[in-house]
Amino acid sequence: MARLNRRRLLQRAAAFTGGIAVAPAFVTNLLGARRARAQTAGGGPAPRFAEGTVFHDRNNNGVRDAGEEGIPGVSVSNGREVVRTDRNGRWRLPVDDDTILFVVKPGGWMTPVTGQNLPRFFYIHKPNGSPALKFPGVAPTGPLPASVDFPLRPRKEPDRFRVVLWGDPQPRNQTEIDYIAHDVVEELVGVEAAFGLSLGDILFDDLSLYDSLNGTMAAVGLPWYNVLGNHDMNYDAKDDTHSGETFKRVYGPTYYAFDYGQVHFVVLENVVWHGLPADGERPRANYTAGLGAKQLEWLKNDLALVPKDRLVVVSMHIPLDDKSLPAGERQALFALLQDRRNTFSLSAHTHFQEHRFFTDKDGWRGRTPHHHLNHVTACGSWWSGAPDERGIPHTTMRCGAPNGYSFLNFDGNRYTVEFKAARRPASYQAHIHAPEQVAAADAASAEVLVNVFAGSERSVVEMRLGERGPWVPLARVAREDPYYRALKEAEQGPNPPPGRKLPQIIESPHLWAAKLPADPPRGTHLLQVRTTDMFGKTHTDQRILRVV
Repeated sequence: MARLNRRRLLQRAAAFTGGIAVAPAFVTNLLGARRARAQTAGGGPAPRFAEGTVFHDRNNNGVRDAGEEGIPGVSVSNGREVVRTDRNGRWRLPVDDDTILFVVKPGGWMTPVTGQNLPRFFYIHKPNGSPALKFPGVAPTGPLPASVDFPLRPRKEPDRFRVVLWGDPQPRNQTEIDYIAHDVVEELVGVEAAFGLSLGDILFDDLSLYDSLNGTMAAVGLPWYNVLGNHDMNYDAKDDTHSGETFKRVYGPTYYAFDYGQVHFVVLENVVWHGLPADGERPRANYTAGLGAKQLEWLKNDLALVPKDRLVVVSMHIPLDDKSLPAGERQALFALLQDRRNTFSLSAHTHFQEHRFFTDKDGWRGRTPHHHLNHVTACGSWWSGAPDERGIPHTTMRCGAPNGYSFLNFDGNRYTVEFKAARRPASYQAHIHAPEQVAAADAASAEVLVNVFAGSERSVVEMRLGERGPWVPLARVAREDPYYRALKEAEQGPNPPPGRKLPQIIESPHLWAAKLPADPPRGTHLLQVRTTDMFGKTHTDQRILRVV
């Protein structure tokens, strides 16, 4: 009986939307129609709907011309409901005067991109435009078009591909945009990857710099998707409703989804702006982590149309274990993901790198722990520290890791993560801390520390002294990185280095320690270290050590 009633609801929903498929578990348009009828019966405004076609843009001009057929089965959303196009590529959704309509790019197709390689997968309906803000938002869009059409063009999307992943580039000014250009972008120009993704804090408060930064990023040559960060908000907005107006003008919706190959990518907005404090001071501090009921409802509707065996990658700015994120919202997100075998989530924000694995202790009820990567930042420690010979600050992060980025490598519903330090060779994956020399009698009490920049609790770290010595396991420890501690101590010395002061040190989440073997032979030795990450990839490093 329950199944029959559900089928009837789906049939009514299809009739209401002109035959367009809806998310089956939630019958979203039918429920919206019921709300609208109830509102109208009570004297409220009549419901309004947008409609249009997702079509094959054969001549790549962004306009639906004669003979360009619609594409069936493509998801389209208004930020709450999600529908699929009918056999003619048609869709229909309710709208109000502040709605962003967007297509969920399907695998094997691509949306247009701007001259700065920003994907254009959305239409903003904001007849009155954004409120007056220091940094402009969306200009008035005028009346809703009779048909909002989304162009797509086919492209090959293999199951095996990689993505360039950035955390917080966060430049304050043009000088720091130039740091990004020379420190990171130049080595990525022409890289073989499907697209790039920045995990928020694209800028550092000055939103007038978007055009310059996007122009720099465009040189990489990839479509580039973006997440809203707390430093990307309009701080003069009265509340969270209009805190992302400039971001929306430049990048589109603050949460959305798209497919590439066999992977479903979800971008979430998880920064909540609470408006200027009463005294008008420290506006950047007046935010918390949060997802909100509307976004969670959208995600529920979006995932209802995604096959359960598909890998779902969720990107956000603030980590999932941030204390300001309401526990109920984290659990609601977990509930939407934990019945899937293949999930992975990403954040940045903290300016240190850490792999986290959520289990039942954290409220995760999935069959296996959920992997969450709090990712390294492109700006490191906010472009702090002494400049190198090119004038670029070393900007080491407070966990002792260098600034940089990662490659996400996908193969069907499997993934690996490959960290890359900026201005360093790809082999630079760890830093060894050991004495320059040690007395043979004291070797057993001398300690070796290894900072494995992308290490996790699933990493295996080993060392040996000499070419034939036995491999000795190192234990993961929670300590401050000694190299970073020395940098901070130098700032307090009589001759502090030039550059902006580094942030306060933290206990590094990717540090391993062990003692040297007892009574080693005297002489100069090669101390070798090998690390094997959670994906089975091994890296090696070495350091010269003298035994006297």
